[in-house]
Amino acid sequence: MVKELHDHRDHDGDRRVPQTDESALHIATPSRRAAGVPGVTHALDHTLTELGPVRTARTLARLNQNHGFDCPGCAWPDPEHRSPAEFCENGAKAVAEEATRAVAGPAFFAEHSVEELRAWDDHSLGKQGRLTHPMLLDTGATHYRPVSWDEALDVVASELLALRTPDEAIFYTSGRTSNEAAFAYQLLVRGFGTNNLPDCSNMCHESSGSALTETIGIGKGSVSLADVAAADVIVVAGQNPGTNHPRMLSTLEKAARRGARIIAVNPLREVGLEKFANPQEPLSIARGGTTLATDHLQIRLGGDQALFQAWGRVLLEAEEAAPGTVFDHEFLRSSTHGLEPYLEHLRALNWAEVETATGLTQAEIRTTAEALLGSRRTVVCWAMGLTQHPHSVAMLRDVVNVLLLQGNIGRPGAGVCPVRGHSNVQGDRTMGIFERMPEAFHDAIDAEFDFASPREHGLDTVGAIGAMRDGAAQVFVGMGGNFAKASPDTAVTEAALQRMRLTVHVSTKPNRSHVTTGRRALILPTLGRTETDAQASGPQRVSVEDSMSMVHASRGRLDPASEHLRSEVWILTRLAEKVLAGRPGAPVVDWAAWRADYRLIRSAISRVVPGFADYEARLDLPGGFVLPHPPRDERRFATPSGRAEITVNELVYPRVKPGRLLLQTLRSHDQFNTTIYGLDDRYRGIHGGRRVVFVHPDDIASLGLADGQVVDLVSEWTDGVERRAEAFRVVAYDTPRGCAAAYYPETNVLVPLDSFAKGSRTPTSKSVEVRLEVRAAVTA
Repeated sequence: MVKELHDHRDHDGDRRVPQTDESALHIATPSRRAAGVPGVTHALDHTLTELGPVRTARTLARLNQNHGFDCPGCAWPDPEHRSPAEFCENGAKAVAEEATRAVAGPAFFAEHSVEELRAWDDHSLGKQGRLTHPMLLDTGATHYRPVSWDEALDVVASELLALRTPDEAIFYTSGRTSNEAAFAYQLLVRGFGTNNLPDCSNMCHESSGSALTETIGIGKGSVSLADVAAADVIVVAGQNPGTNHPRMLSTLEKAARRGARIIAVNPLREVGLEKFANPQEPLSIARGGTTLATDHLQIRLGGDQALFQAWGRVLLEAEEAAPGTVFDHEFLRSSTHGLEPYLEHLRALNWAEVETATGLTQAEIRTTAEALLGSRRTVVCWAMGLTQHPHSVAMLRDVVNVLLLQGNIGRPGAGVCPVRGHSNVQGDRTMGIFERMPEAFHDAIDAEFDFASPREHGLDTVGAIGAMRDGAAQVFVGMGGNFAKASPDTAVTEAALQRMRLTVHVSTKPNRSHVTTGRRALILPTLGRTETDAQASGPQRVSVEDSMSMVHASRGRLDPASEHLRSEVWILTRLAEKVLAGRPGAPVVDWAAWRADYRLIRSAISRVVPGFADYEARLDLPGGFVLPHPPRDERRFATPSGRAEITVNELVYPRVKPGRLLLQTLRSHDQFNTTIYGLDDRYRGIHGGRRVVFVHPDDIASLGLADGQVVDLVSEWTDGVERRAEAFRVVAYDTPRGCAAAYYPETNVLVPLDSFAKGSRTPTSKSVEVRLEVRAAVTA
């Protein structure tokens, strides 16, 4: 619950600081099945509260429909045949959060100083409603004030043009940005003269992109929905689809009913992979749901690489015992490179070390490997549990190795499936939001827009924070997201933002980044995915790319929350006019025409980005169109060898000191990234609060603690800096010995800026060594 949640529409003049009342925290029995009637009830409760009945009906009826708008809640693809209610509980919550009737206008900011708002918690800030006006915080001011769009963009342009070098500017992007906005954004930034384009992918799936590019030549998944539904074996590793990608459960349900073996690899037994009661099938609910995972491997944090190497070893043993029955020799000969050194590595694998790394027995590993032996169609799905470790890139290379042994890439019903979170994080990268785009992309935009784009690599998220901290950057522009809370090392990130001359955030609702400001700060309110985007040529549509390379249209239908809102494309093209007008060597673009008609942006994209020919016409196809994927389509691999790379990777896994635990950060069920819908996580039995740490009962006893005690989480790193997350209640939970879990963004403070994955620089949010320091005891 929230204590004294402020309602600025009917205030009494008192200064009140909304905060989560953690004394209301209640621990219950975790759920035994996902979705079902409770999922429907919670979704409707949330949407009706935020939107009212009429707006709820209008909104949900268009969510994920062919002529509706794309759900901002995740990037799971839409099925070919869609139901009238093509959304999940958390998708409904995401839409309700954006389409809420509550507003945070100038009166709200006039009443509350930045200092006061900084003391509010994140849930309370987000619940104030939609931003309605451009707001400027002047140097030395205590409150934001409303300004016109011209004044706001003039401030941004003047600060950018006053920089000594374009590289003193940071241009961040979240995954909610459309293809059209992302393409315009990267062109503005490169036209300005820098490749400083960090994005949210740097903090989540960068390890996936790095490993896949190295091994198969493209940093994207290779499967379709049909492939997942048709697989013999599906490994779901380091992922909790019941909360983070709930519509995935219906696809897994189809596979399970076909007899597919679903192997869940995760430190926590997540209810979404245990039993799924499909809310669109009354019979499924009546029967108590469908059992999804046939096997649950509760792996020790960071031990997944050892598991996949061990699975490879079992496949090798079986192949050597019965040559020609396990490996796809034709594929290995014609399409791969590096097989023999990898097999020698597997032969030398130490089973005792594997058991130490994984926390699993050799028998458990061999039993699940038998499923792979009998499969000719295997899909491996993963998310942050595999990407946020120091050795994540090597770990994912080993995932690819196992699939390659049996030819499970470029075959129907088989392949790699990194499941993205943000709705268009994959599309942003395709459109050029990357600090290290390939030369071919630069050549294409240079030819299309008659300029010379900068070729020196820019800063990723970790590098951008370091540059801001060290005084090498002066202006920060964020397209969506909540940079202050999404980034690692919270205290360092916030201090870095506060050193900026100007911070700019294009946003829909208040968040922590708006009160963690530079000397001057701007909040630029933008249209949501649900709202009508009317420009000079009429209502516009945008497009997004899902986790499986499908590109489809999105059209908002609701009236905008304020007449002062502007689309991301409008904001970017107007800013480009102010920044690039008369600038020598700027790209030749009719920004006003792009603003008036987004078809012109898509036309340019079709000439620049491979796979987008006939963009406009193909966007009219039901469900959109799929982008080319050479490994999937032709078994062609754009690697230096021209083949899929089978790699040898040293076995690495976390080791912690006695009396310490290995912590992973995770989402609650009432959360999407840093957006907190509510204070419950009913799947795990948490109600009314978020400051909990899940610990195995035996670890609680061995550490001299008690279930219900309140502790500080203190992370320990080689830099000697103590990082502390205060006042977490210990909750006895079914997690591997030596491991613990707690919600982010509250625990992002524990992850140092310089602790990141080798090869991808993704923060190590799943490998945090902590001690639990007692504060006080409470009654459980």
